[in-house]
Amino acid sequence: MKNFKEKADLIWKVADLLRGDYKQSDYGKVILPMTVLRRLDCILKPTKDKVLNYLPKVETLKEGAKDLALNKIAGHSFHNRSSFDFDKIVADPNNVAANLRNYINGFSTSAREIIEYFNFDDHIDRLDDPKADILFRVVKSFQEIDLSDMESIEMGYTFEELIRKFAEQSNETAGEHFTPREIIRLMVNLLFIEDIEILTIEGIVKTLYDPTAGTGGMLSGGEQYVKELNPKAELKVFGQEINPESYAICKADMLIKGQNPSNIKFGNTLSNDQLTEEQFDYQISNPPFGVDWKKAEKTIKAESDKKGMEGRFGAGLPRINDGSLLFLQHMISKMKEGGSRIAIVFNGSPLFSGAAESGESNIRKWIIENDWLEAVIALPDQLFYNTGISTYIWIVTNQKSDKRKGKVQLINATGAKDEELVKEGKLEFNRFWQKMDRSLGNKRKKIIENGSERGIGFITNLYGNFEENEFVKILPNEFFGYWRITVEQPEKDKNGKIVKTKGKPKPDTSLRDYENIPFLKKDANGKLVPQTIEEYFDAEVKPHLPEAWVDHSKTKIGYEINFTKYFYEFKPLRSLKDIKADILALEEKTLKTEKIILN
Repeated sequence: MKNFKEKADLIWKVADLLRGDYKQSDYGKVILPMTVLRRLDCILKPTKDKVLNYLPKVETLKEGAKDLALNKIAGHSFHNRSSFDFDKIVADPNNVAANLRNYINGFSTSAREIIEYFNFDDHIDRLDDPKADILFRVVKSFQEIDLSDMESIEMGYTFEELIRKFAEQSNETAGEHFTPREIIRLMVNLLFIEDIEILTIEGIVKTLYDPTAGTGGMLSGGEQYVKELNPKAELKVFGQEINPESYAICKADMLIKGQNPSNIKFGNTLSNDQLTEEQFDYQISNPPFGVDWKKAEKTIKAESDKKGMEGRFGAGLPRINDGSLLFLQHMISKMKEGGSRIAIVFNGSPLFSGAAESGESNIRKWIIENDWLEAVIALPDQLFYNTGISTYIWIVTNQKSDKRKGKVQLINATGAKDEELVKEGKLEFNRFWQKMDRSLGNKRKKIIENGSERGIGFITNLYGNFEENEFVKILPNEFFGYWRITVEQPEKDKNGKIVKTKGKPKPDTSLRDYENIPFLKKDANGKLVPQTIEEYFDAEVKPHLPEAWVDHSKTKIGYEINFTKYFYEFKPLRSLKDIKADILALEEKTLKTEKIILN
């Protein structure tokens, strides 16, 4: 892997040619498709003449058959049958635009489609415009970069390095299509850690799927992890992406690395699943935070109504302004019966939004009661490019190990407590994150990637050890359930007598109240034990409202994960004496400063 950064730097320098004619955030729209074209050009060069010589023999065949035949001659899953290549395009400086288009049109369908989704044809005109006149220089610069001396995986890393750089240049929108690398690495660690033994079997073949694939960073991160663990393992990757440019980048990355690009689909995953019959061993996703699903509402509701639990969305539909939990339901529908694992990153909303028996609560109920929720990891804020909000990784699986069955592991990896200890001088460094030297949009923090005592390694160990400590709580599934009860009180007449209807007290709607009663309570020894509605009501409500009763017909069941509450630590208020001493010290300091200024 020694030269992938060197190649990325060479390509990155070509972007200097675009300065003044393109915004910095748009450099990738030219450089990324040109990188793809040059890489394919280098790969196909050894067999290009053979393909051209064989072309007359298949000219009469249909496009699909022609592609198959010429791919075989090229020795790859793609070919180019144009008479041009980069050398010949550069040799004719007066006709670069026309010849470049001819060259692009000569690619087989799968490769040509990628370039089309980049909308690169528009940029050919823009680069060739007399005002810019930089098309030849860009093509010439790429022609001088040799990409033939790289393995597919090395080229993949080169491409990913460029994607990362361009994403960071465009940090205001990067978060929509690009997940920071250290978050991907942490998610991949958590996704695979329970299956280390399986993944080290020689020749093992597994599948990984991302329904919101973006530029393919998560898929590549998973592939890299498995290759590092076991070079003889194969991880086949699949994905779907709604943004055309991100889709093109993702598909190009798969083509460059030797993966099957046809496994990457284009379109809205929620309304138009293009992998309907597929199920996967592993799934990973960073769906958009708090994005509404109005455009897909009709299709999603129709599937929910028509198919119920046989479809993807039978458990419930979240509110229209946040479709996060729809993606998780979609992924659960693609779990294999023999066992699958899911890692997905959310904001805080899916943990607790929605009252009892709302769509969100019913989805949480379905997941937890099926014993699929394995862990939730709270991350530091300010990790993403386009938002500073706190985020949470959910690990969902239908193959929990025996020690995890019936339980949910919560990990507080926010580092807030560590930061306090660092400021007080009680801890040398924050074990979870460090401040970045330079902010990238809203990203001001980074999870440390190296070592087992900090960052990714530390969090991974907390997860893998499955032991309670100051950062970890392990709770039974029932802990997250509660009854939402309706507490009624009798209506009374002006004389204070209870009004009755059909022999029963008539409820006074103005006095109606509600209580959330957890399924579990702590006993005298601090142990979690089941409780009933009646026990809670008699102990907590009756002493204050002796005439009240529960309308059981209105009782609802809800589930929520109130993460902050579980890790809350009470801090006693400072004494008045200490506060007074601080104020007096501040006044004294102010007076001294004032004297210095006056003198």
